Amino acid sequence: MSSTPPLGDLPWRERLRERKDRSLSWARNRRRPLNRGGVLIGGLCLTIAVWPLVIAVWDLLGLSSWRTWRSALFAIGGLLLAAGVVGSNWRRSSPIRLMRLILVAWLVAAIAVVALTGLAWLVLDTPGWEPPENLAARHLEAITTRAFAIVAGLGGVALLVIAYRRQRTTETGEQREIVKLFNERFTTAYTELGSDHAAVRLGAIHALAHLADDAPSEDEVQMVIDVLCAYLRMPYSPMPEALPRNASRSRREEHRERELEFASFREVRHTIIRIIGDHLREPTRWRGKDFDFTGVVFDGGDLHGAHFTGGRVSFSETRFIGGTMDFSGARFSGGDVNFARARFAGGDLEFFDTHFSGGDVNFVWSQFVDSAVSFIQARFTGGRVSFLANRFTNGKTIFAEALFGGGEVVFSSTRFTGGRADFDDTEFSGSEVSFLRAEFIDCEASFSRVDFSDGRVFFDKASGTCPANLLEAVERGKTGVVTLSEEW
Repeated sequence: MSSTPPLGDLPWRERLRERKDRSLSWARNRRRPLNRGGVLIGGLCLTIAVWPLVIAVWDLLGLSSWRTWRSALFAIGGLLLAAGVVGSNWRRSSPIRLMRLILVAWLVAAIAVVALTGLAWLVLDTPGWEPPENLAARHLEAITTRAFAIVAGLGGVALLVIAYRRQRTTETGEQREIVKLFNERFTTAYTELGSDHAAVRLGAIHALAHLADDAPSEDEVQMVIDVLCAYLRMPYSPMPEALPRNASRSRREEHRERELEFASFREVRHTIIRIIGDHLREPTRWRGKDFDFTGVVFDGGDLHGAHFTGGRVSFSETRFIGGTMDFSGARFSGGDVNFARARFAGGDLEFFDTHFSGGDVNFVWSQFVDSAVSFIQARFTGGRVSFLANRFTNGKTIFAEALFGGGEVVFSSTRFTGGRADFDDTEFSGSEVSFLRAEFIDCEASFSRVDFSDGRVFFDKASGTCPANLLEAVERGKTGVVTLSEEW
């Protein structure tokens, strides 16, 4: 059974979204021509606006007279000659760089004065200037006063540049000291992280966390995070198996020591996870950074309420072997989240009320075996969410009351074998959801009260036992575009 309205009957919101995407794509593909056109049109408008001022200055300076041009050439030639002589005789040292900085500051000050004078002239509607025919004593006095003002202004600019350079030199020295102190503390903490004693490692972890908070730049924050994640990626063995009842006393003592050693180092790993979670729940500098948990073995951990905003978060090829891994209330927004080829074997994985917004969320080729995975009230909005070729075996997977709003959701080639797959009260609103070639084999799959409105959901070539309440959801009419497998 299928319910497939023509494309022309799609909701207006989806048509508006498609037009917006086409417009943004057109603008991105023509970004350079648009930028050049903006510069050309803006320059033309500015030229037209200041053209009366250009004409007035041209007439005022008498640039149509050959005598004026000869005077200008004489002044320019003298300046170039002086600059050439000075440049050829001075050595390339710090005073030359300082002099260049002073000359640039003088040039900027002169341009600012000319720009402000021109703006005032434009505001006053470019009034004409009538020079006096005869220079009186008061005129000479005014010229002398203004000349002294110009010289004093240039001297003040030079003093400001020198003070600025001195301040920058002082700040640079202080920054070097800060970086040196940071490196010394980092080296000490990093060395202690390799200690054979768990207590020393715990102290090193807390020291590294404080270092990240006090780091002089964002690169140092990322460096500390990389070190903590690298520690979690180190080889990690699960808890030793229980001994048989008839084990000898020596074996029991040895087993007891191994259990204590395992418990102490597990506490170190869980402390790292807890510190990361604590820093990501608050608006700290840790947000927006990359977190690489590739291949990490998790036997529990608390990341509830953590905000992974931007950056790259990788849980690819991780193994969840027991305990409870808590992501409830977490926020993954903007960046890429990768759980590709992860294996969830035993234990609980909690994504209750977790929000995935924007970016890509990737669970490709992941396996959920004998695990309880909860996405209750999770929100997948925008971006792309892929559960491609996942294997849910003999466990409990719950998407009840989840929202897939906008973007693309892929369950293609996913296999649900045994256990329970619960999609009750799930809303696929404005999304394109694919269950292409999905398999429901000997599992209890439930789609009660599912809302497919304003979306496209495809169950083409799906096989296995079709959930009866899925047919009821389609027949109820609360659907957008839904296609079911012919085998069903």
